[in-house]
Amino acid sequence: MSRADPIDFPIHGSAFGEGFQIALGADIRLAAPDARFSIMELRWGLVPDMAASQTLRDLVRLDVAKELLFTGRIFDASEAQRLGLITRICDDPLNEALRLAADIANKSPDAVIAAKYLLETTWHGNPPEAFRLEETLQKSLLGSPNQVESMKANFEKRMPDFQDPAHATPGRND
Repeated sequence: MSRADPIDFPIHGSAFGEGFQIALGADIRLAAPDARFSIMELRWGLVPDMAASQTLRDLVRLDVAKELLFTGRIFDASEAQRLGLITRICDDPLNEALRLAADIANKSPDAVIAAKYLLETTWHGNPPEAFRLEETLQKSLLGSPNQVESMKANFEKRMPDFQDPAHATPGRND
């Protein structure tokens, strides 16, 4: 599953079953120190759905995913971070998510969309294909209005004033 805009997801309290699986679909997951996690569908005679089989594959080793799914055990934020299931632990995940979203919003939306597309497309691919896509995306961004605005804003030490991002991912022809 791919979205154009980055999604950061604050986690407070318990993220069990579907709640945790929804969080796994986010690009960045921020959890409170006391957050707890579990994928517990097997306790109810079900398998995890909501793309857990795909998101877990990219986050943890197969044996770890099996152990978490087969047991449905509850684990804390520290273990979730060690396993790579959350990005980081912070005292106020909601405020940190808002701060992070504002920081990302101050980057060229075209470059953010292209960077996300690049990572998601090439993460498990081969390097030559990744390098070709990097080149294609870079060429599509160089000299674009938002890239020029990024440069000007940085040199002038001011906040950028970006145009609405392109609706299509740069470099894609579909």
